[in-house]
Amino acid sequence: MHPGYSRSIILKEPEIADIRILIVDDSKNYSKILSELMKMNAGIEVVGIAHDGMQAIKLIDELKPDVVLLDILMPVLDGIGVLEWFADVAEKPKFIVYTGFSQEDVIYRAIELGVSYIILKPFDHNLLMERIKEFSTPDQFTAVSRKSRTGYDLSNEVSSIMHEIGIPVHIKGYNYLREAIIKACEDRNLLGALTKELYPKIAAQFDTSSSKVERSIRNAIKLACTRGNYEMIKKIFQYSLIGEEGKPTNGQFISTIADKIISEGVR
Repeated sequence: MHPGYSRSIILKEPEIADIRILIVDDSKNYSKILSELMKMNAGIEVVGIAHDGMQAIKLIDELKPDVVLLDILMPVLDGIGVLEWFADVAEKPKFIVYTGFSQEDVIYRAIELGVSYIILKPFDHNLLMERIKEFSTPDQFTAVSRKSRTGYDLSNEVSSIMHEIGIPVHIKGYNYLREAIIKACEDRNLLGALTKELYPKIAAQFDTSSSKVERSIRNAIKLACTRGNYEMIKKIFQYSLIGEEGKPTNGQFISTIADKIISEGVR
């Protein structure tokens, strides 16, 4: 029986209570670096550091953090084991997984266990901070929330659909396409400005160029259509499939998936 994780958030005008973070990483050097980076951000409190999965479980129970930054590969008990331990706990921290290990089965298992976000190394630490704040700020204090009051997680829904379609998670285009769909769900106006607004936004997040974002997304869609679940792709896109190769364009793919998510009433 695990203790609850509900914690009263006291407003200190005009600020909101700090987001309490537990770092779980077997590398003492990297966890120290990550801790220092976290402390440089206002509204963030690092409450502890664990270097293996069993220690992480103990500290989660004791410290009741809001967010756990969790590495997958660790001794004693790995990150998946930690997620499985808390899988049936009603009130628990948000888990954000980071890893350099891109085996698809492992990443999909983490998604099934309800992680809030998965980010592959190397990653932009500013992007990580953005995700921490998005997944941790209560809805009433944020203008745009990726998680509704019913507990629906837009990020996980997009990941789930991409998984079913068969887009390889280890390619750059996976993360770019995932972000594009999420942003399109949040702001439909971006669909009319892929080149001028959407691609540049994603490029800024991943410290790359808009042209590389566009090419990588196109490659991800191509791989899904040639190696993925093409029957599901035909079912979803139907008459959107164009050309002899039967592949949707970047814009068609992003808008159709975004429409599917919104029309099913999950936002």
